[in-house]
Amino acid sequence: MAAHRIQPARLKPGAAVDDAAAARREAGSGGPAHLIRGKALIFWDPKSATPKKLDAIDTDQITPAADCVSESLDTLDERWKAGSFRYLMPDFRARVHRGETFLVAGDRFAIGSSREMSPAGLKGVAEEAGLELVVVCGHNMGDIFRRNAFNLGLHVAQSPDAVADARDGDELTFDPETRRLTNVTQGKTYEPVPLSPKEEEIRRSGGIFAAGRREFGASVRTRPVVDWPDPQAARLMTSTEQIVWAHRVDKDVKAENLKPGTTLRVYADLLPASDGTAPFAIHTFNQITGGSTIVPRQAAIANDHFVFTGSAADDKQTNIGREFARAHGLVKPYYATPGDGIFHFYFPEQGLVLPGQFIPGADSHSRAYGAYGAVGIGVGSTTLGFGWSTGYIYFTLAKARRVVFRGRLQPWVGGKDIVLELLRRWGAKQSQGMSVELVDADKQLPIAYRNTIANMMAEAEALNGIFAPDEITSAWYRGKGMTDLPYPPIAPGAGAVYEIDETLDLSAIRPMIAKPFSPGNAFAAEEVARERITFDKAMIGSCTNGSYDDLLQAALVLRAAREQGVKKTEQEFKIFPGSGGVARQIEQPDARLGGESIASVFRSVGGVIRQSWCGPCFGQGEDALTKGQRAITSFNRNWQNRMGLGGEGYLASPAVVAASALVGYMAPPSELGLEWDAEKYGV
Repeated sequence: MAAHRIQPARLKPGAAVDDAAAARREAGSGGPAHLIRGKALIFWDPKSATPKKLDAIDTDQITPAADCVSESLDTLDERWKAGSFRYLMPDFRARVHRGETFLVAGDRFAIGSSREMSPAGLKGVAEEAGLELVVVCGHNMGDIFRRNAFNLGLHVAQSPDAVADARDGDELTFDPETRRLTNVTQGKTYEPVPLSPKEEEIRRSGGIFAAGRREFGASVRTRPVVDWPDPQAARLMTSTEQIVWAHRVDKDVKAENLKPGTTLRVYADLLPASDGTAPFAIHTFNQITGGSTIVPRQAAIANDHFVFTGSAADDKQTNIGREFARAHGLVKPYYATPGDGIFHFYFPEQGLVLPGQFIPGADSHSRAYGAYGAVGIGVGSTTLGFGWSTGYIYFTLAKARRVVFRGRLQPWVGGKDIVLELLRRWGAKQSQGMSVELVDADKQLPIAYRNTIANMMAEAEALNGIFAPDEITSAWYRGKGMTDLPYPPIAPGAGAVYEIDETLDLSAIRPMIAKPFSPGNAFAAEEVARERITFDKAMIGSCTNGSYDDLLQAALVLRAAREQGVKKTEQEFKIFPGSGGVARQIEQPDARLGGESIASVFRSVGGVIRQSWCGPCFGQGEDALTKGQRAITSFNRNWQNRMGLGGEGYLASPAVVAASALVGYMAPPSELGLEWDAEKYGV
């Protein structure tokens, strides 16, 4: 299998780059600054005994999944506007239209998904009434939402003091020129958290479309060059910093200038989207390039989010990406058809994700690529469309923290248990938006475990998480027939600086279960078992735990329990392989299962194997939860309404989900009396 390599721009036949045309398209952007006035629209925490602004409003609450749909490029944001805070504040649209245009929320506003539908929808709700919206929030705004807001020209101001002071009915003003925020009612003025110089430049100059048009011509004429730091410079860099520095567009940026808060242009090796995020990226690409000048650069699209819902609107959305792929000659593996797989599994399988790469993906779980020694980050659709146009994106370096995994793994403990324990320890602050260096000190975590941990750096609110490539990484690629990798091996430098440096003792971790409504709300599964929490559905899969090795872990539990006389699961039991390749592989005999296949073991206890897609994880399709239903899953998010309106999701490893399916309440394999036998299981 040939490894994917970064490519220069490719002009369409007969096309030429016309800088004058780009300038004409840019004409009219921006305008004179003016003072924005409005009243406070405050999200109060209904569970707090004293008045408190609501923290951790995630993008699932801003724009529910069912509203993240575009039926055509001409009506991109109609559903996004209609769905804004549909359940959290049903009268949001009416309140904005009557002048409550300063949205005030607590810390960690807009964490989670990369869905750019959220800032675009909020901005559109105000604009349809001739108004401008200003988002005012506290500490640690969701990094993807923040970038998306600048791209689109949505005003955002992080000011904990302004949030603390705000009261219902307060009149506020915002000066777009200085970003100064004033509470007129209380006579107080605030200076929000400052932006980096490049963020300020993008904001002032008209957003991402204008920036793309200005830079398009030069980007087409410049061939990408990736050059790695010399050993002396690398010694002071984390793995993330080395990859970012190697991929910098502006080669005059020196290693000593690479500091947290620095924004620079970075070449992308791959720019993947889903069927859900592709339409807005396509719109952005067309706005910047004219649509027919170049082949979209480093582009890949996987149909994995809205493809098996049976909805006509979802089919129309999927068709936008399909037509785009047809027009530009995107074929497999760069265009994955429904059932090919979830893109965080499919693209690595196909050799498109490789150690040393820089991969911004239009899905928050693109952080999963850190399992393979790449920098994977989540971005919005406009950032992706900008990248398809120029070959690079703007990237702001975050502070670094390191987590060193040491100690012997305990029976039935997998990657999900490790990351749930990590999120439990980090608590409400989580990673604080840092870039996380993940170190497998004893070289015992297989790629499947690393994928789970790196993937859920999205829930940890990290910029990214990365395992530097090692012999485990190399062995995984050799197993795929890939030995000619494009980049040299890297490792974190001995002199790299970490804001926080910590060690996680794996020997102390037991199987875990996270209760609603946070992945960090995790407890030892043995403790949860004593509560006898029943459920309606058990589901295994997703981009977090859908690999062959993940499903094997569950099958080992099922087969061992079957040998002890347990015959059938107590409730619905559904399995979602991570890719079509995994789905085919689990039909093959495995010696570790006595010659049975994983699929046959699942079916023998009543399991049903579904298509490879993301639907049930975010409340879509026939397996979504309905009001009052409860599920134990190996998915990555259990936020309110995430798996279906009114449903409750619990998170666990495939082994714990399988054991729970058999006993009828949430419990680890030890509840079945099963003991781990590494020699017997061959794992």
